[in-house]
Amino acid sequence: MKEAFKTIIEQVGEDPSREGLLDTPDRAAKAMKFLTKGYQQTIEEVVNNALFDSDTNEMVVVQGIELYSMCEHHMLPFIGQCHVAYIPTGKVLGLSKIARIVDMFARRLQIQENLTKQIAEAIQEVTQASGVSVIIEAKHMCMMMRGVEKQNSIMKTSVMLGEFRENVSTRLEFMSLLNSPH
Repeated sequence: MKEAFKTIIEQVGEDPSREGLLDTPDRAAKAMKFLTKGYQQTIEEVVNNALFDSDTNEMVVVQGIELYSMCEHHMLPFIGQCHVAYIPTGKVLGLSKIARIVDMFARRLQIQENLTKQIAEAIQEVTQASGVSVIIEAKHMCMMMRGVEKQNSIMKTSVMLGEFRENVSTRLEFMSLLNSPH
């Protein structure tokens, strides 16, 4: 990967032997490995048995999970927030594990639509919840820095599974919790 970045530097018309660029191929390769570390993770490793018995069957909501990913079309970042809700059926997931699931899928080359679905399906699989909802709001650098160069557009995607898809009142409860003051 280091050699590939050296080639990219040359192809944009720069000199990779210039002082400021000497270590850039190595740094860029390390950064890329970090930004795509989700490929080296599994849901089992991320959850790490942090599934706990609980008799609650009320909605659990985690709002405002920071999200950093890279679009698979241009390999440019998209940045935003992920909001997750699920309705437990005997098991609850450790709070930090929800954020770790978001990160695992975000740290891959992605499109936001698939990322939203992957997070929802993983939480459903792990918790066996009666319903899962995931909403992502993100700004895409591929749209801001190039192409149409629109700075203020935000893409919103949602996936509703189980109770959230089937029951309008459950979906509305989640939406009202998201919109209520913190």
